[in-house]
Amino acid sequence: MSFPNHFLWGGALAANQVEGAYNVGGKGLSVADVATYKPNVDIKDYKAHTGISLEDIKAAMSDDNTDIYPKRRGIDFYHRYKEDVVLFAEMGFKALRVSIAWSRLFPTGEEEFPNEEGVAFYDSLFKELKSYNIEPIVTLSHYEMPLALSVKYNGWVERRIIDDFVRFSRVCFERFGKYVKYWLNFNEVDSIIRHPFTTAGIIPELCGEKGELACCYQALHHQFVASARVAKIMREIVPNAKMGCMLTKLMTYPRTCAPEDVAATQAKNLDNMFYSDVMVFGEYPVLILNRMKKQGIQIKMDESDLKELKEGTVDFVSFSYYMSMTESIDPNAERTPGNTVLGVKNPYLESSDWGWQVDPVGLRISLIELYDRYKKPLFIVENGIGAKDEMIDGKIHDPYRIEYFRKHFIQMSKAIDEGVELIGYTSWAPIDLISASTNQMSKRYGFIYVDADDEGNGTFNRYKKDSFYWYKKVIASNGEDLD
Repeated sequence: MSFPNHFLWGGALAANQVEGAYNVGGKGLSVADVATYKPNVDIKDYKAHTGISLEDIKAAMSDDNTDIYPKRRGIDFYHRYKEDVVLFAEMGFKALRVSIAWSRLFPTGEEEFPNEEGVAFYDSLFKELKSYNIEPIVTLSHYEMPLALSVKYNGWVERRIIDDFVRFSRVCFERFGKYVKYWLNFNEVDSIIRHPFTTAGIIPELCGEKGELACCYQALHHQFVASARVAKIMREIVPNAKMGCMLTKLMTYPRTCAPEDVAATQAKNLDNMFYSDVMVFGEYPVLILNRMKKQGIQIKMDESDLKELKEGTVDFVSFSYYMSMTESIDPNAERTPGNTVLGVKNPYLESSDWGWQVDPVGLRISLIELYDRYKKPLFIVENGIGAKDEMIDGKIHDPYRIEYFRKHFIQMSKAIDEGVELIGYTSWAPIDLISASTNQMSKRYGFIYVDADDEGNGTFNRYKKDSFYWYKKVIASNGEDLD
């Protein structure tokens, strides 16, 4: 088993889940700042957690509470990032994936010039990373668009948002391009169908007669155009940099070998790949266009859009991988949750504390499938397990996390041996943070424990878990020592 020299081992974070300081340094509200913690809602009911109304938003805008809105406090990375970077460096990180909070640079998204206090924060963060030889992997849009753009224009449904995003991205390239070699456009761009508000600022009741699904596809098209446009701008400003797309890899198997189950699975997998297809190949898949036509969905495009998509394709493909699922036409088949999805349960797999099915072999299958399809370098930018960790006498023993990663790293190595070109791996997440969908702290992913509970009680002090020392050994051996 061998990983390539200069393999980028590290971890991944999102600004909205770690920074906190939601009203500090001139930052404006983002869509994440109005996401609520719902302790009385089933943690597996993603729609209940991610759904939102205009009334909910207006109530949140007039409320300074950080208990109800946990992403406003995060884990206080904004003030403690130097302490955290030291810990990442101690593990031997070669890379750290972060995002730039759009509303920290452009509070409403419509300002002509950036908020210099926000620019200064990220400049300091990137300098700190570079001082420890940690490569920043930067996501431009990670579920944190300015709330003002959502309320005023229904988010990405309105074409003018392309220009606002391009202005923001240009500033990022101009100010931070000297630090950043790898950029990602939209985090899990396919998630727009699953949680439109979180991903694209879409408020369902503002969609009117055309409906939410039509709004989602229109907004998605605008994100595709924006992606192509900023890729070209990046190459002009930072010629040596690379732009990647980012997909939620939702590996799905047929529940049985019945042809109907196989056909249903094929449709699901084709839909999952559609988003990266557009950004890699620079065109819409014919099958997807035909499906939209049958659904009565007509995307409004400018004459130059298709040309822009073709000219602004990505350099590499990144993705998240947490679990797999199966598909069946049987309406009585038992279903189980995954990464903001529901799938038919696979009897051959174990499940996490949150019901996500653990499938290391599925990661190898995904790597081979993606590389064969796209023939571009791959980057695993999210992978991990949410668990209920317990601190006893200042120590956190998490053998289940070590075993999860060990099995996935073995499968990564096998894919590399098959010939897959894999740039790097950033775990989700190297430190405990606020969960994306359920807004919980108790769903812990990190190698580093943060002393805080779901209500925000605690010291927020950091503690090393057993997995911290194990991952340090893995990185030091470049993946050879997995014991």
